[in-house]
Amino acid sequence: MTPEAYLMKARRALASAKVLVADGDEEGAINRAYYAMYDAAHAALCVSGHGKLEPYVIRTHAGLIAAFGRDLVKPGLVAAELGKAFNQVERMRLLADYTGEAISLRFAESAVQQAEVFLRSIEAWIGGRE
Repeated sequence: MTPEAYLMKARRALASAKVLVADGDEEGAINRAYYAMYDAAHAALCVSGHGKLEPYVIRTHAGLIAAFGRDLVKPGLVAAELGKAFNQVERMRLLADYTGEAISLRFAESAVQQAEVFLRSIEAWIGGRE
């Protein structure tokens, strides 16, 4: 997939997250917020030249998150706050998707807000490289 295709997926996931949070589906909103970040991170790795990493590195969620931190955050190409937000929303998604714990609306709204900042930041970073 191209970076633009990943960004389009990220935009759709963020739009879905906003609809779901407004509809009171906290778990669904967190899930879609995470996937907006996941696809945006994938786009950023592609643009950075790291998109052709070994398949085992980016085939898993943990591999993509690790590559984002190692190849984009650690060298200072993107803000460290983006890496922290990505990790935080991933933990939220795991709680929402797998634990059955009650998720508050405030928790879901936070995930959606972080995803929006993440996506906008990645879009700006990619736009500045072109």
